[in-house]
Amino acid sequence: MSLEIMPVHGIGHVSEGDDLAAMIASAAPWLRDGDILVVTSKIVSKSEGRLVDVPADGPERLAARAEVLAAETARVVAARGATRIVQTHHGFVMAAAGIDASNVDKTRLVLLPVDPDASARALRAALRRRHGLDVAVIISDTMGRPWRNGLTDVALGVAGLNAVHDHRGEVDPYGNELELTQMAVVDELAAAGELVKGKCDQVPVAVVRGYPTTARADDGPGARALVRESSLDLFSLGTAEARAVGLADAAGLPDGTCPTPPDPAAIDRAIAAVRPAVAPGTVFTHVTDTTARDRLAGAVPGWPAAAASALILAAPPTPVDPFGLVRFGADVHRLRAALAAEGLPSALLPPPPGTPATAVLAL
Repeated sequence: MSLEIMPVHGIGHVSEGDDLAAMIASAAPWLRDGDILVVTSKIVSKSEGRLVDVPADGPERLAARAEVLAAETARVVAARGATRIVQTHHGFVMAAAGIDASNVDKTRLVLLPVDPDASARALRAALRRRHGLDVAVIISDTMGRPWRNGLTDVALGVAGLNAVHDHRGEVDPYGNELELTQMAVVDELAAAGELVKGKCDQVPVAVVRGYPTTARADDGPGARALVRESSLDLFSLGTAEARAVGLADAAGLPDGTCPTPPDPAAIDRAIAAVRPAVAPGTVFTHVTDTTARDRLAGAVPGWPAAAASALILAAPPTPVDPFGLVRFGADVHRLRAALAAEGLPSALLPPPPGTPATAVLAL
């Protein structure tokens, strides 16, 4: 296999309402069936009128940009100073929702296309209908990546190609069946196109020729197939945001017990985690002796029959004054939050008779 990656020169300035299909076909009369067009999203946005007017500079510009960003944001993923990593309404996770101020007048901002897959389908259809070209189209934009410095181009929209090459079920040369490998080939092609486009050369379109696939007769599912479902996303929040969500969850912990016996080491880690923060003299005791646990369980009103075999006794410093009891309650909740961080639910039970200042946690 050999690939050619060719820049398309001569596109020129793009304005709202411009016919991108005609501009590309005129600038690249050498296009042929089977080619893959990699088109920078910015010229698609410009042709579709996805621009907003903002002040050229000063605090008014910053305020206007913040307002635009809020409108383009479905949720904030992470924020550090003035930087905002957000999820757009398309589902993409990007810095500043992909809003761009480069290669445009200082009084305007360029937004992402409303539906990049639809934009790719429309451009492909126009090239086929009016210019007799059967090509695939990728709408690309630049993104950063978690864990790695630097930027790369990725696909926001695609028509005529599968976004993902699924290798699952194939067998490698060593006889191992591939179980997880799904290659985002349209992202790879978008990045390849960027090698000849560049950011300052005003080359918004590249052509990839020789990629070993047959263009789909239909447009395919588009780049939306690359957006990971939130339920499968292990990194859906930034560190500070995840910590804030955890603190909010800790404020409203429900009562519950473990469906299976909890890991004693996890309980001990939770107790150790809160020990430096609790009031001097407060003691948390993980009851590990089966006989003692059963005797205590029999004395505790409302002991849940379904609870797993784990108990924690909490005792405040003595003597106990009203403020000390309030502090003790806060310390018990600290422990419940630490247990929850270990994946262990807990339930606060009434104290055994004769020990009114003792708290019992069932797990």
